[in-house]
Amino acid sequence: MNYELEERVVEVLKTVFDPEIPVNIYDLGLIYRIELSDDNTVLSVDMTLTAPNCPAADFIVEDVRQKLETITGLEKVEVNLVFEPEWDKNMMSEEAKMELGFL
Repeated sequence: MNYELEERVVEVLKTVFDPEIPVNIYDLGLIYRIELSDDNTVLSVDMTLTAPNCPAADFIVEDVRQKLETITGLEKVEVNLVFEPEWDKNMMSEEAKMELGFL
């Protein structure tokens, strides 16, 4: 995987927030997989939500897709919503846990 491009993907993902939580989706641990095609033009992302019935699900997934599509060089972005494994607060970064008062 192209390290610079992967870094840019993570940077962009850190600009997406669940409207109900003041922490970005990357630090919340909602991104399970980031995969680039061999020619670095197709990006596939597996992500989950803090709860399967999240009222902002469509908004968050669309926000992820739209922001990732702005990355230069990508021709296609696939955002897959998955619920296995089920998300829990242990998947959050230390920063997210601190921000939300879990530490």
